[in-house]
Amino acid sequence: MIISQTPLRISFSGGGTDLAAYYREHDGFVISTAIDKYAYVVVKERFDDMIYLNYMRKEIVESVDEIQHELIREAMRMTGVESGVEITLLSDIPSSGSGLGSSSSFTVGLLNALHMYKGDQVTAESLARQACEIEIDILGKPIGKQDQYIAAYGGFRAFSFNRDETVDVRRLDLTPLLLRQVDDRLRLYFTGQTRRADAILSEQKSNSGNKAAELTRIKELARTLETALARGQIDAIGEILHANWELKRQLASGITNPDIEQMYETARDGGATGGKICGAGGGGFLLVFFPPQAYASLGQAMQAYREMPFHLERDGSKLIFNWRRDVIK
Repeated sequence: MIISQTPLRISFSGGGTDLAAYYREHDGFVISTAIDKYAYVVVKERFDDMIYLNYMRKEIVESVDEIQHELIREAMRMTGVESGVEITLLSDIPSSGSGLGSSSSFTVGLLNALHMYKGDQVTAESLARQACEIEIDILGKPIGKQDQYIAAYGGFRAFSFNRDETVDVRRLDLTPLLLRQVDDRLRLYFTGQTRRADAILSEQKSNSGNKAAELTRIKELARTLETALARGQIDAIGEILHANWELKRQLASGITNPDIEQMYETARDGGATGGKICGAGGGGFLLVFFPPQAYASLGQAMQAYREMPFHLERDGSKLIFNWRRDVIK
């Protein structure tokens, strides 16, 4: 039995510039961090040759081609696992519509567990690249690359998405003290709504040419944030989140709605200096940043909303259980 644990993520700025429609013309740049909410994949060998799958549904099939869950199907094809296996997917949060990158975390986690099931240990770069191939190239999802890369690498990182399809990855050099301070001043609140990101992202993808100026400004905000964090200026996070949100909601219809706008204004009235909806928008979780003196007032203002406590996560996808029984007769 093998169990992989893969983190979800929050991004601070640069989202949208990791879409091919933008980075193939202008290069993309995103700053994001993994958080301690996870997607788990359990892979277990079976005595028979059937394939058993457990997620929101249950599938029992004879061949990979019969699998309805497209991420499992394509991950098995890519890793060469063909039969006699049981796969279970578990998550700390709703598995779709959260805006925290859960689909890509599952894809990375599936690849990690299935590669090890075959006896192959692969790098974070390989996991991220293969996950992008499955989701973007094979399945044609209108998404970018940031989710797969932060899920594979973990930590607090900057990603450069280059026109030649390469990705430069670097961990931001924040001291343990600064990381704790950032951790203490971020909150996630559930909007009470989940949504399918495909429609919003498809519109955003088609708008990339017309919205290139806004996307370039979003990218510049991410670079400004990188500089500020290098100087220890963590208050910049709130200001940049706010500026990013002002630009993000111009990229496509459906990113925001009156309920989300009211929620954000309530957080701002409670002392948050900035925030934004995670992921494509339209629902999921609202991320906010606040100064220490607003701790009590923010909690009071947001008491009608469900908070999801979290912390920053330093590790990417990893195996937390690997037990193989070899019997020699």
